[in-house]
Amino acid sequence: MLCLSPSGRPGRGAPGIASGTPAAGARRAFGAVCALLFLASAAATVAICRAMAGMGEVPMAGGWSMSTAWTPLCGGSWPAAAGAFLGMWSAMTLAMMLPSLAPALWRLRESAAGAGAVRPDLSAALAGLGYLTAWGACGLLVFSAGALLLDGAMRWPLLARAVPAAAGLVVIVAGLFQMSRRKRALLGHCRRSARHGAGVAAAIGQGLRLGGACCASCAGPTVLLLVGGVMDLRGMAIVAAAITAERLAPAGERIAGATGGLMLGAGMVQLAQALWRL
Repeated sequence: MLCLSPSGRPGRGAPGIASGTPAAGARRAFGAVCALLFLASAAATVAICRAMAGMGEVPMAGGWSMSTAWTPLCGGSWPAAAGAFLGMWSAMTLAMMLPSLAPALWRLRESAAGAGAVRPDLSAALAGLGYLTAWGACGLLVFSAGALLLDGAMRWPLLARAVPAAAGLVVIVAGLFQMSRRKRALLGHCRRSARHGAGVAAAIGQGLRLGGACCASCAGPTVLLLVGGVMDLRGMAIVAAAITAERLAPAGERIAGATGGLMLGAGMVQLAQALWRL
């Protein structure tokens, strides 16, 4: 479920914003906008994933395959392929991250109002834009890595046969990261209240910093999604639920640790199966 009505502490924010009827109306409007964005991005993600799934996959030596989303279609160009992937990535990011991002954006809106921003809603929107920009840069790196992997696996069968085992090792490392002290520190950063001065640069900078920390914190679940299939809608739903829970639940660190344990076990099973087939 979406958590779209985060409440601020009494007495914080600009007069007339942090308490009373105006605050309740602002929260309702903010929640409505977030809900609409979530529904639109979720619908776009489903439509894009279904369209890309119909394009087929490229079979590889070793009994696995990669989606054609990682390479240009016949007659297409690399910029077009990258643009299509980033479109899907951005819609997917918004749908998966908005439930846990919305409370942070609301806190940022209150902070901007308290700092004297004339349009605190615009500050929150600009921070959201900065957040998506950080995730877009991450998506570009992911696409580049996927394209290089696809090209290398098609050129060298030995590399292709080693990929399933390497994927198992990557999932194991991602699971260990989920249980690490660094992961807990990043979760704490994501939960801290946003504070900045009024202004466009301050809002975008806050969004970029939050997005960068979120990309790092979500490295484990993101790796799991990429290994399982970046366009797997069920996988997206499971990963989104895990990310939301570890950020919003009171025992978020324990949830992250439990998720890491499951990833560790899954990686070991995948590695064992891959080695058995070699």
